[in-house]
Amino acid sequence: MKNQKITELFAVSSSQKGVKWNSIVSQQQCPFTKKKCFKTRKNEPSISIGTCSIAYGKNNDSVIICPHRLIENNQIFFDCIHLLTLHEPGNEFHIIPEVSIPGGSVDYVFASVKNGKIKDFAGIELQTMDTTGSVWGQRQLFLESKGIKQEVFDAGATFGMNWKMTAKTILVQMHHKISTFENLNKHLVLVLQDNLMNYMKKKFSFGHISAVPKIGDSFHFHCYRLLSQKNKYRLFLFERASTDANGIAKCLGLKAEANVDLAIILKLLESKISQKTLLRL
Repeated sequence: MKNQKITELFAVSSSQKGVKWNSIVSQQQCPFTKKKCFKTRKNEPSISIGTCSIAYGKNNDSVIICPHRLIENNQIFFDCIHLLTLHEPGNEFHIIPEVSIPGGSVDYVFASVKNGKIKDFAGIELQTMDTTGSVWGQRQLFLESKGIKQEVFDAGATFGMNWKMTAKTILVQMHHKISTFENLNKHLVLVLQDNLMNYMKKKFSFGHISAVPKIGDSFHFHCYRLLSQKNKYRLFLFERASTDANGIAKCLGLKAEANVDLAIILKLLESKISQKTLLRL
């Protein structure tokens, strides 16, 4: 536990020099959503925690603990353009958040739109690490190290990484959802960090997962690595892989079926597209 520490607070690297931390903490803004950080204290919901990533483990690996950290520069959406096989030049790209489908909901639907009509789409699910315990003590220790006096807190409080539950939960969720996309002949993408993907490979049956992603596969893994460059962290696409509904079931030893009407999904998505969902360069 001694290696735990904050590496990014409100998306600013803890190693960056000349940062006006008082101002950043008081604003409580997430630069990725351009809204107040949604990670708040349970007993003080008006206070955003703001922790994007932490250094964890004996190698001090940077581990992302907030899903919004993954939408830096909208790169994860640009990296899915090739999966919109019906997209044509001139079509608009729209990012539609929180869409309900049979089997659950997806974080985003990335759509190719022409004249207000959906021409193609892919589902995008984000998964970052869940923690046990609280990072609040580490946050407060970091701010005090920057000369910002904090309220009384438990400096000895620790937290851990819930690798097993995070990995199993997201794979079960993907198993529930992928059949819907496969029956519609559409793609579902899981965006995650490379360290979580590595854990999945060790703990679940991944030998059948194609390391050379195929457009014909309905399910795709897009793994990103968080690297520090000039005291600023950036996301880089590190690895891709793919499979189908049966492949996800094989990972878990489960089976599921879903059968939905494409027209129903298209009508739902078209009711949600607007200038707010339009992807701008």
